[in-house]
Amino acid sequence: MKWLYVAASIALFFKMLILPDPAAEAIDLSAVELIVQDSGVPNAVSGIIFRNRLYDTIFEVVVFTLAIMGVRFLLADEAPTAVVSQFTDQPSIVLARLGATIAALVSIELAIRGHLSPGGGFAAGVAGGTAIGLIAITSSPQWMQAIYERWHAATWEKVSVLVFIGLAVLTLAGLELPQGELGALTSGGVMPLMNLLVAVKVALGSWAAVLIFIRYRGLL
Repeated sequence: MKWLYVAASIALFFKMLILPDPAAEAIDLSAVELIVQDSGVPNAVSGIIFRNRLYDTIFEVVVFTLAIMGVRFLLADEAPTAVVSQFTDQPSIVLARLGATIAALVSIELAIRGHLSPGGGFAAGVAGGTAIGLIAITSSPQWMQAIYERWHAATWEKVSVLVFIGLAVLTLAGLELPQGELGALTSGGVMPLMNLLVAVKVALGSWAAVLIFIRYRGLL
């Protein structure tokens, strides 16, 4: 009997090598082209994240929010670090703040045009968080905390999550804006707005995590 299994395995192997795949022949467009056509944005990755796999993206945003809440909860009972060592030499400060400026500009670019070119909300948020981290290692923690509270960053972070989930629910329910012209800045329906919301959420969440870790752990 085992020889029969071996023969069938060999026949199946040669079948896959020699005979064409009828399903592949039936598809005229590639998967990327189909996603671009369906989503209305040139960046197929954004089309997948904010349309084809929107359920996954919703829970990714929720998981990131829970991670920030977990950091606050776990460190809430600890005593803050008495002395936070920071960069004091001028060349390091200049380089760090130059890098922060570049990272911030990249973050804005990715947040606005992430649905048209490589990048997106998550990458924009990471770039924004990097800019904030570079400023944090060259500035007073009290000054950073004061700015965080003055601009109500924690509130904006929560609002961005709620608005994103609301838009995602409407999209999943079939309520969508017109896709517009492919390649235009306003194309893709609600995708540009979702891109911005994710960027804001990730950047502000990173800001909160950086402040908490510096307060209780110093510069890591």
